[in-house]
Amino acid sequence: MGGRDRGLHRRRRRPRSGRILAVVLVGAVLAAGGYAARHADLLDRVDVRRTVQAAAPSAPAPDARPSPTAVPTPVPAAGRVAPGIGYPPRGSGAFRTADTVGAVAGRSGELLRYRVAVEDGIRNVDVERFAREVAATLADRRGWTGDGRWRLQRVGRDDRADFTVLLTTPVTRGRLCGDPSDRYTSCRNGDQVVINVARWVYGVPHVTDLDRYRQYLLNHEVGHRLGRGHERCPRAGGPAPVMVQQTLGLHGCTPNPWPIVDGEPLAGPPGQYDDPIPAGDR
Repeated sequence: MGGRDRGLHRRRRRPRSGRILAVVLVGAVLAAGGYAARHADLLDRVDVRRTVQAAAPSAPAPDARPSPTAVPTPVPAAGRVAPGIGYPPRGSGAFRTADTVGAVAGRSGELLRYRVAVEDGIRNVDVERFAREVAATLADRRGWTGDGRWRLQRVGRDDRADFTVLLTTPVTRGRLCGDPSDRYTSCRNGDQVVINVARWVYGVPHVTDLDRYRQYLLNHEVGHRLGRGHERCPRAGGPAPVMVQQTLGLHGCTPNPWPIVDGEPLAGPPGQYDDPIPAGDR
């Protein structure tokens, strides 16, 4: 993949007899992705319909009383407990798109605008709240806007956007990323930053802080949209550059969600490891 890395992950090894067919199919997918990248409306391009944002839940009845145990709880350890979000393996293919326009993050550099959308069928994820989480990560001074090379702004459903962050079900992830066999990872494909809800919910076992893993996930896939390829661990015991495929392994580095560490951009040697992609979505 190297410098031409599009944010897609390695396919699982297939029997030799199927390789010719796989090459033909992948070529068709990549050709379609090249065509798609030339069109401005991402949600139309990925063959999903825009939907009106779901109405807010109704207020509780006047006599409803809060549960005595309804207090904030710590973020669960990644890979162990799901934080209340539900999803089917395959969503509807339609997306709810956040409407709020955010401030420009970053002091200088090229401005890219992005939308945020959540696939129908994913339960207990408010699209506006998810969009705020995305915006908070992308606006952090330790992120891509921190060194003056990029500015990022969240825009609404009908605004022009340079890319869209999509929270998708595992099967839709495979379709949008051009690899139906992979229901585990996330990807970037053209102007689509595809976040697999399975990873958003369960994280990965070797990164025990789910908040930090989610920050990594967004920064890694958006990093591909900004032209960054995969990297390798530069020093055992040190923080992993954000472009290491931390979802699949750390290779001696420690988890790190940010492009900038201790005030300086952190990068590793270009390349990636031949880590297997787990079957299923967990």
